[in-house]
Amino acid sequence: MTTNLADRIIDAPKPTTVRDSRAYTVFRVVNAAALVVVCGLTLYPFVNIVAQAFSSEGYINSGQVNLVPRGFNVDTFGVVMGDSLFWTNYRNTVVYTVVATAIAMVLTTCYAYVLSKRHLRGRAFFVGIAVFTMFFNGGLIPNYVLINSLGMKNTIWAIVLPNAISVFNLLVMKSFFENFPEELEEAASIDGLTTYGVLARIVLPLSKAVVATMILFYAVSFWNSWFQAFLYMDRADLYPVTIYLRNLLSAATTADSIQGGGGDNLTQIASNVKAVTMVLTVLPIVCLYPFVQRYFVSGVMLGSVKQ
Repeated sequence: MTTNLADRIIDAPKPTTVRDSRAYTVFRVVNAAALVVVCGLTLYPFVNIVAQAFSSEGYINSGQVNLVPRGFNVDTFGVVMGDSLFWTNYRNTVVYTVVATAIAMVLTTCYAYVLSKRHLRGRAFFVGIAVFTMFFNGGLIPNYVLINSLGMKNTIWAIVLPNAISVFNLLVMKSFFENFPEELEEAASIDGLTTYGVLARIVLPLSKAVVATMILFYAVSFWNSWFQAFLYMDRADLYPVTIYLRNLLSAATTADSIQGGGGDNLTQIASNVKAVTMVLTVLPIVCLYPFVQRYFVSGVMLGSVKQ
């Protein structure tokens, strides 16, 4: 009996493997090559800035710095990090980003969760209001007058409130919540949870992917934002670090336009300082991204693909 079973196993046809077609193989090779080129083009500017940050001013000004530092120099890091205004602006950026991201996530999550309910009366109207703001707004001057009349000028609220909800992020989260199993929410409601309890204890713990993705989107957006502060702030101690960087770039442009009188020296100094400041500015986001990256693709896809 055992021998017959062994013979049957040996004589059983082996599963055949399906080979990729020639056209598909060519597609994969071309696709991989294109992605490598795109990644290289994307990384080149960042690597070049890092190389400039560790190079001396003379090599930068003569255009000899490419991907490898020339005339290794770390003194500029000490100069920039020794500036008290830089750390004041850096602290402001951290505070603005944390507060703005927290407010944006609360408003976006609640709004998206409400819009995901098909039985909501006036659902199409509220969706239309959100979409309308993607194409139309009051304009720069009315916004400035509004912020000024509300007494929010030179305050954190002028930074965090006007852009508290991104309609794109709202629609992504709405699509994700629409695909959420209704049976889980119904079971939680039967157990006595309120709407807010269902959202906080059932929906959000199972939505870590899209929530982490939205946090990354908002944090990067607020961290890199400078125009709001440039428009509504007129005190240097309230500026974010992006305004500090913008002022350096502006000073470099002004120095480059100076004819004689030490203009070339100013340009050399500014070239190295602005590279160091750029590296220090993007460093927190670069360090944060690896921890959120695993949620990134799955969060976007779950919120944009119908099941």
